Amino acid sequence: MVEDERTAVTVQVRDAVAEVTLVDVGRRNSCNPVLVGQLERACAQLRADRSVHVVVLRAEGPVFSAGGDVDSLLDPSGDPTAAYRGFRALAALPVPVVAAVQAPVIGAGVNFLLACDVVLAAESVTFDIRFLDIGIHPAGGYLTRMQERIGRQGTAALILFGDRITAAEAQGCGLVWRAVPDAELDPTVQALTARVAARDRELLRRTKATLALGGALSVGRMAGEVEQIAQDWSQRQPAYLEGVERLRARVRPRG
Repeated sequence: MVEDERTAVTVQVRDAVAEVTLVDVGRRNSCNPVLVGQLERACAQLRADRSVHVVVLRAEGPVFSAGGDVDSLLDPSGDPTAAYRGFRALAALPVPVVAAVQAPVIGAGVNFLLACDVVLAAESVTFDIRFLDIGIHPAGGYLTRMQERIGRQGTAALILFGDRITAAEAQGCGLVWRAVPDAELDPTVQALTARVAARDRELLRRTKATLALGGALSVGRMAGEVEQIAQDWSQRQPAYLEGVERLRARVRPRG
């Protein structure tokens, strides 16, 4: 059997920003083995690249992702968890990840967005969750991540009731951070990532790691102690001293 050598994922790094783009347009950027494998390898590459401060997830074609791969779903001998390796690798990146969504997202394709820290979407985008329409239960942590992002009622509306929502509605429920006019998507992404790219990478990593612990910590003494340890660390780093000096220069009285 000849291995499928098509390119499904591309990576470009410039000025501390890595752009990971799903380019498997012929397969509608579905969660097929080729795309998943390449996404997993791309994330491994980025984890090792210390020049990267922020990652942008993009997609080409008329669909950001069509979700589950039909061929894989019909293969009972396949590994049912294989499709989720790409999402897990994306979620495990130690630096901030933003999704720039320019086209509709369907079914399991929303997993790409749930693996990102922030989602920006063009106003023309729609979100259509179809798991139950084809008789399959969500998996890969989908329900848990969705509830963390939009709450139980929103998850029930999308999954159980099959509600289809616009980008503006997705912003209203928290699935999307900001919905912008289509022509403003790229400038908005660039403005957001430029701020991250200018920040200290180790501080970004440490803060994201602490943020990831939030759900496991009670809001109280334990959460406070974990954050205090991280803050004490940050105040011993050169970036902190440089930041304070910049602030002092701005507020120092003139004359």
